[in-house]
Amino acid sequence: MTSSHVPSPARQTPFRFALIGFGGIGQSIIASFRNERPEGVDFAGVLVRPGRQAETAEIVGKERAVCTLPDLLRLEPDLVVECAGHEALREFGLEILRSGRELITVSSGALCDPVLEKQLCRACREGGCRLLVPAGAILGIDGLAAARHGGLETVTYTSRKPAAAWRGTAAEDCIDLDKIAHASVFFEGDARAAAANYPKNANVTATIALAGVGFEKTRVRLIAEPAANVNIHELVFSGAFGSARLEIAGHPSPSNPRTSLLTGLSVWRAILNQERASIVVGT
Repeated sequence: MTSSHVPSPARQTPFRFALIGFGGIGQSIIASFRNERPEGVDFAGVLVRPGRQAETAEIVGKERAVCTLPDLLRLEPDLVVECAGHEALREFGLEILRSGRELITVSSGALCDPVLEKQLCRACREGGCRLLVPAGAILGIDGLAAARHGGLETVTYTSRKPAAAWRGTAAEDCIDLDKIAHASVFFEGDARAAAANYPKNANVTATIALAGVGFEKTRVRLIAEPAANVNIHELVFSGAFGSARLEIAGHPSPSNPRTSLLTGLSVWRAILNQERASIVVGT
């Protein structure tokens, strides 16, 4: 069975989405928007740093590239997508949610901070809206979340990425990325520590933790593999339902080796789902 995007007949105006950040994920979302041109969906604008406004305006249009959150909200988006990193979620998340806009974040790793998580939940209640976390680079999140309701016992996530993907992270304090000749494990621990120490690479660990048994009970292994040319994600979980093992060999984003190409596509699907499609399969 296949599904197509069908706008809600109740909506009289296009569903408008906006972005925070215009790196690899943001550009992937706009590419999908332009390729598919879904009926009933419109792009409102993107918030970028002042130094990037001119180059971003060349791609999306001058009126759609802004540098402050009030300017972005004045473009009247129904939904805002944060794809600029943990600090962007901290800086802008509360105000967006309090304004009543739904917020999709790819920076789920920031939720390893329990104080921020509580603040964002409170803002959701105040604004009468939701904070949405897409599956991102990992598959099987729907099954993992379902298994939790029936007695989920163990969850283990292993990430294998090319050595270059770990540059500029705490991995450099554990191993010499220039000299390793074979796959090297540089982190083993829980999802909270993984998300806190590797925010640019391990957001998926937080998504798995939120869907499953929580940050402390989710086990994580991070591996640098010099011969790899794809990002390999392995998710293993078991419980009353039985057991599951999934492996994804995802191509990295052309503009950012730390990010899987599937992440931008996952966010794009989440945007379309929020436009209240008549049929939504697998979510």
